[in-house]
Amino acid sequence: MKKFSNLIVLGPLAYAIHHFEEHILFNFREWRLSYFSDNNSISTEEVLIRLISLLLIMIFVHLLKNNRGSAHLVLFFLMTTQVINSFFHIFFSFYFSDFSPGAISATLLYLPINYLIICAALREGFLKSYLELFAVFIAGLITFTLFEFIGPVVIIYTVILSPFYYIIINMIDKRNAAI
Repeated sequence: MKKFSNLIVLGPLAYAIHHFEEHILFNFREWRLSYFSDNNSISTEEVLIRLISLLLIMIFVHLLKNNRGSAHLVLFFLMTTQVINSFFHIFFSFYFSDFSPGAISATLLYLPINYLIICAALREGFLKSYLELFAVFIAGLITFTLFEFIGPVVIIYTVILSPFYYIIINMIDKRNAAI
């Protein structure tokens, strides 16, 4: 269970548990509206379906292609929806001195699972360096921030741009292999 392709299947499971904490055990949307503007008109169930479906599609693409481009898409998606999301929950729980629903699963599931996934990606060469990891982190941070400020339309742009990212990463890989 130390392989990247095995570990990434934990992502959707962790997301489902996180969603359960946010919206079944607690009321994240009510908490969020106490501190942030209401820019997300779609239901929490629809967000769950959209994001978990996209993650599963990216995992499926990686299981078929098993290359750096497909791994990067999975890593970017996990970075955006889980790692950055964890920091959001933890930071704003302290910032507002008010528990952010989702902080428990973010801390106990998202961070450890994604740490293992990132370690596997580095070990197996899907990530070539910590600088590359940092670039994926920044891309995730920008995407998450835009989603929080603009809303779900960011998901559409992410889906449209993902194939271009996939192609570029694989082109860079082919060029570097030829050198």
